[in-house]
Amino acid sequence: MAIQTSATNRLIDQLPAAAAQSLLATCELTDLEFDQVIAEAGAPIERVLFPTTAIISVTARVDDHNPLEMGMIGFEGMLGATLALGMKRHPMPAIVQGSGLALEIPAAAFRRQLTATPALERLVHGYLFVLVEQLSQTAACNAFHEVAARLARWLLMMEDRARGQPLVLTHLFLSDMLGVRRSAVTIAAGRLQAQQLIRYTRGHIQVLSRPGLEAVACQCYPAGLAAYARQFGID
Repeated sequence: MAIQTSATNRLIDQLPAAAAQSLLATCELTDLEFDQVIAEAGAPIERVLFPTTAIISVTARVDDHNPLEMGMIGFEGMLGATLALGMKRHPMPAIVQGSGLALEIPAAAFRRQLTATPALERLVHGYLFVLVEQLSQTAACNAFHEVAARLARWLLMMEDRARGQPLVLTHLFLSDMLGVRRSAVTIAAGRLQAQQLIRYTRGHIQVLSRPGLEAVACQCYPAGLAAYARQFGID
């Protein structure tokens, strides 16, 4: 059955036409809902997801603390890439932070595609390299950068992947993702709003000035863009 969607996934777009067609023939469109848990650490990888409009958060848990976001996956990436390393279990939890669509393929079918298509295997290995860079960059960012800079980076990353959709986010959700108190997010968001960089009303955030947000964001934001561009030759 042909996939009917106007949105695409950037990784699949980079495959040779025949390889992309073969992969898409095994995919189905699936809806991902906000706050849906789609992976647990150590659980078997049963499906691979290539988001088209959905946004996925890869998280880490420590003791009884809420999940802390370590990586973000949108239409530029995929969930389940470690199958290309022969790993059959999820290394980290993942939840949906932006509702939308994803292309879904059963894990067994994806492994067959990897075996039959060297170009796909190379592509997934390259994406894993980029994802490791993002995870390490985020760990350093969480340790060394102030909340306003981290929030600006996070909002830019979200907007990059939202494809024009509104950002529906509460201060509580943001505090969980950034690993800070809700009051810290309220203060940081208030600063960004006072500078007319964002508008925040009833859980909806609108970016008013990308250049302004980029000026506030830490260098981790352009570093992430550069890592992807180096690997795949695109922004």
